Amino acid sequence: MDAQGRGRAENIDPADQWVLNPDTGEYELRLGPSAPQSAVPGPRNPRPPGAGRGRPAPSGRAPERERGTPDRDAPDRESPDREVPPQRRRRGAPEEPPPGRRGRRPAKKKSRTKKVLLWTGGTMAFVVLAAGTAGYLYLEHLNDNIQSVSDDGASTGGFSKDKAINILLIGTDKRTGSGNDGYGDAGSEGHADTTLLLHVSKDRSNATALSIPRDLIVDVPDCPTQQEDGSEKIIPGSTGARFNTSLGQDGRTPSCTMRTVTELTGITPDNFMVADFNAVKTLTSAVGGVDVCLAKDIDDPDSHLKLPKGTHTIEGEEALAFVRTRHSVGLGGDLSRIELQQQFLSSLMRKLKSNDTLTSPTKMIKLAEAGTKALTVDSQLDSINKLKDLGLELGKLDTKNLSFTTIPVLDNPAEKVKATVVLNEAKAPAIFDLIRNDVSFTEVKQQKKKEKAAVAARLKGEKAPASEVRVQILNGGAKSGSAQETLSWLQVEQGVDKSENAGNAPEELSKTTLEYAPDQAAQARRLADILGLSGSAMKPGESVTNSQGVPAMTLTLGKDFKGAGIPLTTPDKAPDDIEKSTADKVECAK
Repeated sequence: MDAQGRGRAENIDPADQWVLNPDTGEYELRLGPSAPQSAVPGPRNPRPPGAGRGRPAPSGRAPERERGTPDRDAPDRESPDREVPPQRRRRGAPEEPPPGRRGRRPAKKKSRTKKVLLWTGGTMAFVVLAAGTAGYLYLEHLNDNIQSVSDDGASTGGFSKDKAINILLIGTDKRTGSGNDGYGDAGSEGHADTTLLLHVSKDRSNATALSIPRDLIVDVPDCPTQQEDGSEKIIPGSTGARFNTSLGQDGRTPSCTMRTVTELTGITPDNFMVADFNAVKTLTSAVGGVDVCLAKDIDDPDSHLKLPKGTHTIEGEEALAFVRTRHSVGLGGDLSRIELQQQFLSSLMRKLKSNDTLTSPTKMIKLAEAGTKALTVDSQLDSINKLKDLGLELGKLDTKNLSFTTIPVLDNPAEKVKATVVLNEAKAPAIFDLIRNDVSFTEVKQQKKKEKAAVAARLKGEKAPASEVRVQILNGGAKSGSAQETLSWLQVEQGVDKSENAGNAPEELSKTTLEYAPDQAAQARRLADILGLSGSAMKPGESVTNSQGVPAMTLTLGKDFKGAGIPLTTPDKAPDDIEKSTADKVECAK
């Protein structure tokens, strides 16, 4: 067949069978009845004279419709009185306009516009594709920047979006990087010189940054550590050592610092990040400097910081000198330097969350480059996507609810010349408990009022006599023998003689719970009062059947259990005497 195998072949060029669709601006193959067709379709064939409004068109052409009137009823050219059946068209092609509309000049303008749009759309698609490819390549570039080391099983396995987050931030004094060998101790492997445990609450409403003094005397545990060849070596621990020796000494890696923090605080970090001197310099330069305030002039020859009192914007080498200085502030020791570093980090946080930074693509790219090059992370954070997810969680924080505090310490009583500090056993455990139990150090509502009221209401009401309390005791993570110890204490000293030891719980719990049926509420309130349980530890549920076949409550001793007779009530706010600062306030170093 000729003419593309479907149309007439009577000396007609197949190209003449393509007509312009004014609605799409594209040409379509028209296989109509046997009427002769124009050599050139569309606007090139001008309207014949006399084919005006309301007049019959020559050559049997149908009269032109009023402007704006649909042409769906236009008759065929050859027979003005006969309707033409709908034409068959290619699958997916727009419907062909009736002949009466073909050739009007506005179609040419529409076609040009359509072609421009099509060309622009194609170009934009190419640009988007190119940008997507470039974005992918840039992400790969950032991934290549990231340095990671094994967590050696010391972490929780990585942060979770639906739980509280604990990140260990380690600042090392290793002198790697351009210009850093002039600070002394150039051959050092680096220590855990500046360490903070950042706790972010489960609801992301608040966070606490806990500074750990580098000269704090601690026990460094044995540390299983992955070697370069993939084998594992256990680095021996040491007792009565400075905290800063948990990194870099005797082959210890950041995972060993993580284990030491867990041993010290009872808090297992989810991830760690290690920053060297270059991190301070490059990150501050990336954001255009951070603002700090001095209450007096500082001239420290050791850190090379020389600044008059007042407010200054510092970056690069000057920023590094600022966080390293200690002899010219406070008492001239490491604890005074910690306060200076907390002020610096507060200012950096404010700058990172400012519109000036967040709306500047240049600064964001610089930050991405600086952050991925300057930080070493654990093996659970070894991609830009994982870091991005963590950053999104941290970005939910309001700086007014980010608190900085330091582990309470005392001068080491074993030293005549005070060089190290020891844990303040009267104050430090309370701070560790607050963080473990996700309690805010600022006045922020962590629970809805209704939920809080409902929990508190569990403790209110009638209390049954101790002799009527029936309870089974399970060990769900407390130290061995805790269930029997509690049973003896309840029966002998508290008169709860209808209690029994039910052995180990099917799974370990982080917190002690008391489960009871609705008709046992009075018994539960009495037992909670005896044990010092909070309302959150009371779990309305179902009763169990004890060994005498009588309904009883279930007391499961969790990992927080400290011993029979020691209350488990967790405070709902930090004590007033805790020294702390918040990231939203500017404080001047003294």
